[in-house]
Amino acid sequence: MILPVIAVVVCYLLGSVSFSVVLAKALKGIDIRQHGSGNAGATNTLRVLGKGPAILVLALDVIKGIAAVWIGRWLGGNAEWTTALCGIAAIVGHNWPLYFHFRGGKGIATTIGVMATLVFFPALYAGIIAIASIFLTRYVSLGSLIFVFLTPIFLMVSGEFGPYFWTSLIICVFAFWRHRTNIVKIIHGKENKLGAKGGNRVV
Repeated sequence: MILPVIAVVVCYLLGSVSFSVVLAKALKGIDIRQHGSGNAGATNTLRVLGKGPAILVLALDVIKGIAAVWIGRWLGGNAEWTTALCGIAAIVGHNWPLYFHFRGGKGIATTIGVMATLVFFPALYAGIIAIASIFLTRYVSLGSLIFVFLTPIFLMVSGEFGPYFWTSLIICVFAFWRHRTNIVKIIHGKENKLGAKGGNRVV
C-alpha cells in the first residue's frame, strides 16, 4: 500500500517542476507568469521567449507526463488505478506546482504525455483532430479542449470503461476548468491566435 502512495506523491512533485518558469528565469531572468498570457506553459513560452524555448518546454512537459505513468507502473506493480492516479498527480502538479506557489500552467502538454502513454491510439486520434483544428483556427486553446474532450469519447467507442476512461474524464474536467477564461474569449472572438503579432516578446 505504501509504494502506490509514494508513487503518487513523487509524480505530483515531478509535475510541480514548471519548465517554462525555470527556463524563463534562466534565459531572461523573468517570471513568465508576469508576461504574455500569464500562463506557465509552452504556448506562452512561444509568445514570450520564442520557438526554441517553447519547443523545449513542450517536450519536457510531455516527457513529465510519460515519466509519471511509468513511475506508477514501476512502483504500483502495473495496477491500473495507481498508474492512472500517478498521471493525474503529475497534471495536478503542473497546474498547481508546490515549488511555485501553486501557480502553474493548464496541463495540456503533460496530459498529452499521460494519455498517449496510457491509451495511445485514442489519444492519437484525438490529437490528430486537435492539431487539425489548431491549423484551421490557430486557437491552441480550442485544440487543447478538443483533445481532452475527444479522448474519452474514443475510449467509449473502443469499449474502454475502466480506470483509464475515468482518468480521461477527470483530466477533461481539469482542462475545461483551467481554460474557462479562454472559452469565454473564443466565444467572443477575443482569444489570441497562434502566430499573432503582439508586444509580449521579451528580448
